[in-house]
Amino acid sequence: MIKFLDLEKVNNRFRTEIDNRVKTVLDKGWYLQGNENDNFATNFAKYCGTKFALGVANGLDALRLIIRAYGFGKGDEIIVPANTYIATILAITDNGCTPVLVEPDIKTYNINPDLIEEKITPKTKAIMVVHLYGQAVQMQKIWDLAKKYNLKVFEDAAQGHGAIYQGKRTGNLSDAAAFSFYPGKNLGCMGDGGAVTTNNEEIYNKIKALANYGSDRKYHHIYKGLNSRLDEIQAAVLDVKLPHLDDDNNRRREIAKYYRENITNPKIILPQVYDEKAHVWHIFAVRTQNRNEFQQYLTDNAVQTLIHYPTPPHKQEAYSEWNNLSLPITEEIHNTIISLPMSPVMTDEEVKKVVEVINAYD
Repeated sequence: MIKFLDLEKVNNRFRTEIDNRVKTVLDKGWYLQGNENDNFATNFAKYCGTKFALGVANGLDALRLIIRAYGFGKGDEIIVPANTYIATILAITDNGCTPVLVEPDIKTYNINPDLIEEKITPKTKAIMVVHLYGQAVQMQKIWDLAKKYNLKVFEDAAQGHGAIYQGKRTGNLSDAAAFSFYPGKNLGCMGDGGAVTTNNEEIYNKIKALANYGSDRKYHHIYKGLNSRLDEIQAAVLDVKLPHLDDDNNRRREIAKYYRENITNPKIILPQVYDEKAHVWHIFAVRTQNRNEFQQYLTDNAVQTLIHYPTPPHKQEAYSEWNNLSLPITEEIHNTIISLPMSPVMTDEEVKKVVEVINAYD
């Protein structure tokens, strides 16, 4: 079976260095808010091109903390793509804000900038973009709208580590950005982990306090905060893997290029790219009308696939108030999307085999 993602193989490349760094943490006996966090935050901020980065417990918390730091709450609206993973929506509603769903561009799967302005009201406070599947959102129109209507821009960069738009990396394309380091991400740790990046020192300091029980110093609490901290072991793992991220992303681009140039089956709709550097291929998602049949065919031919994601947020039971909404582009994507194997440790033979199997499907 060609695995969708072989995490053991991904991480074994760095096993010796990871073992050494974890041993250092254990020997020190310091497990939270120590040198490993400081080192990783410094290096990740430098990588993203931002002034500040802060490790937190997970990507959802990173999003929650950003919204809370800006003081948005009940009655405030945040524009968000309709076809995102539910965590993006959860972060908005958890803060009491109202998500305003905007359809994606069927070509890129990212939010359609041309549909945003009609959704802006006097209650709109921010636009939250999602670099879905690893492709950076085309931000210029969004920046222009934010300036015109005095809105904040946030990035859900959970899938877009290292993608570049107009010479800047994701994480540095907005007022504040949230990252996830879930093990399967392009930069993944050995459990849950996340980060916030920003160039705003005031917001950075506020998020830092909010993530630590609202405390700016021990036993002194200035906000009603959370407990959301990246532990030292995860920070150490991430710091080991960060210098290899660009090489891994380039390998993903090579695989994606081969897929796009060699999958010729007319039943398969391939993803479109507006700039090679803008996509880091966290997911290589194709569309097909008979998805279940196609997925079973691939399984029978030893190719593992996943579906990102089978049910859009507005059709989830958790958001039953939206269940009658009609979002045809979002629904088309969620009904037809399927993700092919993609990882930096795939061999050329495995990539070719995936293509051969797909092209033989009828």
